[in-house]
Amino acid sequence: MGKGKNLKILGVIPARYDSTRLPGKVLRNIAGKPMLSWVYKNARQSTLLADLLVATDSEKVTQFCEGEGIPVMLTGRHPSGTDRLREVMERVDADIYVNIQGDEPMLRPDHLEAVVSPFLTGDAQVATLKVVVDEAAALDPNTVKVVTDDSGRALYFSRCPIPFDRGGTGVVKRYKHIGIYAYTRAALTLFHSLPESSLESAEKLEQLRFLQNGVAIHVVETPYDTVGVDTEADLQRVNLLLSGSEGG
Repeated sequence: MGKGKNLKILGVIPARYDSTRLPGKVLRNIAGKPMLSWVYKNARQSTLLADLLVATDSEKVTQFCEGEGIPVMLTGRHPSGTDRLREVMERVDADIYVNIQGDEPMLRPDHLEAVVSPFLTGDAQVATLKVVVDEAAALDPNTVKVVTDDSGRALYFSRCPIPFDRGGTGVVKRYKHIGIYAYTRAALTLFHSLPESSLESAEKLEQLRFLQNGVAIHVVETPYDTVGVDTEADLQRVNLLLSGSEGG
């Protein structure tokens, strides 16, 4: 595989309408615009993406995208965004596929540049992001934490506060995992071929399937936190944060 400018990087926004905890969330209004509009607008600002599209199994989302001039692909039903991404891979050729969560309206182009960087400088197969968080976030099981080695490769992801501060020093640095991923074609193909792993099943975190099967995940630190929207409270919080943003 070539490096740098030779890579074709495709951004994909998996958008599932029938969310369990917040039905229809990808089209819920945030500061005057549907959430999906925020995600697409922010991702489109990245100069690294050759193309950007929404992948959905929802006719409502498809109709919305077509009305807004957003490239959209109607897919089959899939258990996860990664599986949906694989269908896109089978239909659209690229070197790197970036999985951009449809419920991350605070996404920045900086996030995409960071997650793609390991592929531009090395031979990464999978990459994702982390950001420093406080004790309250570390204790929240809805916030996924990640621990990495000194070269930035993931050692483990957990809903528990890792690493554990056994000495009670209060100075242990903890990182939240931001669920934006980049994959090579080979990594996506491998993920789909592997059965659900025991760690993945226990933590309900599909990225552990890679780690349990010995596939390295490069984790790049970003200074920019996001607010993934899973609940009404998240929606209200993001609405307040983005109300002062430009609507263009």
